[in-house]
Parts: sequence; structure tokens; C-alpha cells
Amino acid sequence: MSNKVNVIPCSGMGKVHGLLAREMALKVVQELCPDISQTECLAYIVTGDQEVRNKIRTGQCITIDGCPLMCAAKSVNHAGGVIAQELRVLDALKSYRGVKPGTATALNEEGWKIVDETAEKIAMQVKEIYGEE
Repeated sequence: MSNKVNVIPCSGMGKVHGLLAREMALKVVQELCPDISQTECLAYIVTGDQEVRNKIRTGQCITIDGCPLMCAAKSVNHAGGVIAQELRVLDALKSYRGVKPGTATALNEEGWKIVDETAEKIAMQVKEIYGEE
């Protein structure tokens, strides 16, 4: 079994906040912490894929949600996942008041800056959590 930290973004299709969540997760698992983190597709968690459920039950999870519905956190929790951190894109955006990060399909320069800076913070949490295991 892997003890990598699972970084699970919401699907958030059709909304820029969902795109921000997905890009933050990908930045963490592909660039900042590739050896100690991984991501799983939320749809597999929701549909009960046993392999994915086993991964999130045996490792710590960080969920990233784009809206207050918190679908990623709720789905991981419902599947028996161990949530170490729940992050909301809306909370991250409080530091960027007035910024327009892009559209549901493409981030602009400001959006990528938000992704880069927030992903750095998430990566620090991943390293702390991984170090605890």
C-alpha cells in the first residue's frame, strides 16, 4: 500500500473555481511533490471504485473544493477516506480580492499566479502530513 498523500480536487466542471482546484492539485502532484503525493479522480470515488477507495482509506487526503458545496470533501468522507485537510478555493481567493482568474475553461495570468501560490501552500501541507506518517 502507498502512503502517499492523496490530493483530491472537486470536479467543478463549468466553473473557474473548479478549474483552479484541479490545476492546484495537478501542480502539487506533478511538479511540487510527485514522490509523496497522488491524485484520484473524484468520479471513481463517487462511483465506489474499490481500488481508489482503498487508497483513500489507507492514506491521508487533502481535498480541494471550488465551492461551498464541498463535494470532494463530502465524497472522500463518505467513502471512508481519511481527510487531513479540507481546502476551499473561495478561502484562497480572499487574498486576491478583485482578481478575475479567468474562465471555466482557461486561466489567465492572474489565475495561474493564484494556482502557483496556493499550490506551494498545499505542497507544504503535503510534506508535513507525509512526514507524520
